Amino acid sequence: MKSEDPLLAAWDKMLARKGDAPAVFDTRGNVIRTFFEVDKHAREIEAKTKPHNLNAIRIGNHVNWPSLFLACMRKQNIVLPIDESLSRQQADAAVSIAANSSLTDWGEKSPNLFKLTSGTTAEPRLVRFRSEQLLADCNQICDTMGICDVDLNFGVIPISHSYGFSNLLTPLIARGVPMILSRDRTPRAVLADLARTGATVFPGMPLFYQAFSEIDDIPALPKLRLCISAGAPLPVSVAKKFQEKFGLRIHSFYGASECGGICYDRDATNEVEGFVGQPMKGVDVELVDPTAPSSQVRVRSAAVGDGYFPKSDEEKLSNGIFVPDDLLARDGAGFRIVGRISDVINVAGKKVNPAEVEAHLLRFSGVRQAVVFGRLAAVGALRNEEVVACVVASPHVSESDLLRFCRGGLSPWHVPKQIFIMDAIPTNERGKIRRRDLARRFSTTGNSSPLRRLGS
Repeated sequence: MKSEDPLLAAWDKMLARKGDAPAVFDTRGNVIRTFFEVDKHAREIEAKTKPHNLNAIRIGNHVNWPSLFLACMRKQNIVLPIDESLSRQQADAAVSIAANSSLTDWGEKSPNLFKLTSGTTAEPRLVRFRSEQLLADCNQICDTMGICDVDLNFGVIPISHSYGFSNLLTPLIARGVPMILSRDRTPRAVLADLARTGATVFPGMPLFYQAFSEIDDIPALPKLRLCISAGAPLPVSVAKKFQEKFGLRIHSFYGASECGGICYDRDATNEVEGFVGQPMKGVDVELVDPTAPSSQVRVRSAAVGDGYFPKSDEEKLSNGIFVPDDLLARDGAGFRIVGRISDVINVAGKKVNPAEVEAHLLRFSGVRQAVVFGRLAAVGALRNEEVVACVVASPHVSESDLLRFCRGGLSPWHVPKQIFIMDAIPTNERGKIRRRDLARRFSTTGNSSPLRRLGS
């Protein structure tokens, strides 16, 4: 019996074509499941699963992921992927909110999947997706990146994240792209496993590529042909160092939980900071304010989610359109990310884009990395916020040198109040630098130490 669900129909068609082929490998290169075995296990789970329910899946990069998802799809259950890094309290809150969806009449737009987004508030926010939107995102990714069923995906990024779900799980289900499942995120282990298994595609993050470049005694990677970086901006210095060491270019990939893939750097020249390439196949990207140096964008594609749950935000996400918080600027035929709307600093009514100050600091000889953020001004000050910077720099660079350099090349309201020189700028597990976290760490009421060269 043919399925009416487009993603399940794609699975059935693919299964008839390559059911005996390996679907999932371990990091030793052993076949764990063929496509037929994935389907058999899905049928066993399906027989024990109640229909029209919510299924939260929190198992890490486990071999059961494809079977569990297929079984839920067949039972018309909503899947809620939950990452293992979430606290028990956060996970319980997300499940509690998602469970309320059973009281909602979705009409013809009943969701198959909830994606959990971090958002800007403490309350979990879910994005609703139907099967056709998930399939559209998979097709756009595979067609744009040139990924096909002769490739072998290396799965170390979490399947529970939007990036892993769209680059690992749905290509396996809809396109028959096999994957290696890794639960060891240690860079040296990942590099050894990449070499051992003969993976051809590595969907990674900047922190992996940076760590790989710092490892001595590297193995050869003769079969690896496509390196993808997403989750955080890819520094040009990291891309160039990786290419020098491994002879491979890194392709920046820009997307969001709400809409899947947005842009992709097909050429991977890695010459401009924040460059994310051109819109993906089937995706339209339009600047909200084309007259401004940088602007939010409207993303239109068949992969855009139906909306948020439990509270909708139709100005941000509805009717096949998503407006990210990122600020983008045109750069040749593509786009580059220059900041986020929430990162703009209000200094006495004047708006400061942190990216402008960061670009200036990076022109100073010896500065390797710069992150600029706003913090609340000291009590009694007339300004709402003040500009602060953290930099990674050579030992000879001092705060006074940098402040003098900024005063000579920036408007007075762009000049940082303080500049902290650090050994490394802290990131989260995805390699993202959160300006809000730095603002809290270096608030005027918190860490006001006069020491300028700080450890991470």
